Amino acid sequence: MNDKKQAAGREGQKMMAQHDADGRAVRANMEKLRALRLAKEAADAAAAPPTPVKRAATRTSKSKTEKASPAKLSDWLANQQKGGHRT
Repeated sequence: MNDKKQAAGREGQKMMAQHDADGRAVRANMEKLRALRLAKEAADAAAAPPTPVKRAATRTSKSKTEKASPAKLSDWLANQQKGGHRT
């Protein structure tokens, strides 16, 4: 019985070591890929022509009366009743 426990303990240690090694390999690969991606993005940004700066459009003055006034609540309620929503 004692031998089984020791064997299981050794097997567990081997599995944990393998799991840790796999995790380190994955993280190393992610770091390498991230470095490659950042280098490619930097090269693309350096090679791309500069984007023109957009200027803000000038406002045209509109009088307050030209703007559409919001619908009144009473009109909305009347439309709801006509549509059969509040029967």
